[in-house]
Amino acid sequence: MKTDVEIRNDVLDELAWQPNIDETEIGVIVENGVVTLTGTIDSYAKKIAAEKAVKSVKGVRAVAEDIEVKYGIEYKKSDMEIARAAADAIKWNYSVPEENVSIKVDNGWVYLTGEVQWAYQKDSAKSSVENLLGVKGVSNAIILKQAVEPYQVKERIRKALERSSEIEAKNIDVIVEGHKVKLRGKVHSITEKDEVRKAAYFAPGVYEVENELEVTY
Repeated sequence: MKTDVEIRNDVLDELAWQPNIDETEIGVIVENGVVTLTGTIDSYAKKIAAEKAVKSVKGVRAVAEDIEVKYGIEYKKSDMEIARAAADAIKWNYSVPEENVSIKVDNGWVYLTGEVQWAYQKDSAKSSVENLLGVKGVSNAIILKQAVEPYQVKERIRKALERSSEIEAKNIDVIVEGHKVKLRGKVHSITEKDEVRKAAYFAPGVYEVENELEVTY
């Protein structure tokens, strides 16, 4: 098992490896395998990229981020400009039913609401707007509405986990309560934990996932 110092060094190396991230802008604290990221950067896209990069590092059990996004004067956008750009981005994304998604922008934060049928549509809506200039953060409150009975959910999730080459399904318990799924058990990396959550979340009929999987090395 790697020490916190070793994990921190690996995290810093991984951040330095990313071409769109300036690792000198990001502080890294590691305690019992939990990585906390701090600092100020100039785009929300970099914030997302930093979190993704850290999750790929072996030994990381969880990531907490306290990174603040601040744009320079030359890149600052009004809420109206961001809202217009977000509306266009949603419209141009064929994966998202634009008529079912509402957009609100407040102080650079984009709030998405509405109803869609599939999880990939909800995720696509978020990814459409998170890279826009001026965006400080995205709150994705879009809900899922599907005509799938809860009793069908567990079987579909189990089959999805078994199909994945990146997931060791035998160590995972899937508990279904209506349209909410709880995941319990052990996985070998935070990346695998995320993959299990995605597999469960993408199953028809799932509106909410509580990921209680424990990362062990």
